[in-house]
Amino acid sequence: MTPIMIMAAGGLVMLALIAFAFAGPSPQKAGTRRLAALRERHSGSAAVAVEAKMRRITANRDTRMDDAFGRFLPNPTLLKKRLAMTGKSWTVGQYGAASLAIMVIVGLLLWFKGMPLLLGLFVGLFVGAGLPHWVVGFLIKRRVNKFNAKFPDAIELLVRGLRSGLPISETMAVVGNEVAGPVGEEFRTVADKMKIGRTMDAALQETADRLGTPEFQFFVISIAIQRETGGNLAETLANLATVLRQRMQMKLKIKAMSSESKASAYIVGSLPFIVFGLIMWISPAYMGNFFIDPRLMVAGIGGLVWMGIGAFIMAKMVSFEI
Repeated sequence: MTPIMIMAAGGLVMLALIAFAFAGPSPQKAGTRRLAALRERHSGSAAVAVEAKMRRITANRDTRMDDAFGRFLPNPTLLKKRLAMTGKSWTVGQYGAASLAIMVIVGLLLWFKGMPLLLGLFVGLFVGAGLPHWVVGFLIKRRVNKFNAKFPDAIELLVRGLRSGLPISETMAVVGNEVAGPVGEEFRTVADKMKIGRTMDAALQETADRLGTPEFQFFVISIAIQRETGGNLAETLANLATVLRQRMQMKLKIKAMSSESKASAYIVGSLPFIVFGLIMWISPAYMGNFFIDPRLMVAGIGGLVWMGIGAFIMAKMVSFEI
């Protein structure tokens, strides 16, 4: 009867959370939004009008599910930024729904396999919170690497356009249409923002904040300095493209030199899990005590924490900043 009662209590809590999530917004927040919209509507500043237009475009993309999960997920603004960095059309609501589904599925599967319900839900919560976060981080890293690989070619295309007499705004639109991959997508975004009245400096800085790469930040700083002090922008960007290529070559050289240490860290870190899985396959009753005996649970959690500390130290030892 105890598992049934626990499941019933969990179901009631889940229903209460869903009801709270899909409840309407508070009158105070609604009044604040109406006052802000009225102030923007009667403002004569062009910058305020552009900001209001950008906020309306962004707000129209949010669904009710996004608002619901945004109340429970920590720092939904940062999460929305990370999802935008992946280049996918994922929303906060889809991310929250995927995390909740993974947590429930993993918890129920472990419970059906004989693990206590609370421990299964705890493991499901850990997997549901960690796996989507890791997937998003992996996609961000892959997209940033693709961006950095093509970015010097895009800068050289900008240099050729500037030397042929095109203005910088039109040259960015050409780069967005001609270059494939993340570089073209980001330059098209900058060009679209400038078409609706955004200044080039603001559009570039927003893209740099979203990407979070030093390479694009160098590009933004170079253009900002040239606009304030003058000079040959084509020559400056040509030198920047050369520096970025040399920086990429140095990264690849360091990656090759540290590959042996990384391989050793991967092998040492994966051995305990491989041995645990093999013994579990050979003698499930023997290793099953780790999921039943509280003393073995504490010992297993302590071992995982200690291994996590060791993996963190090894990762820092083979990580180099350029």
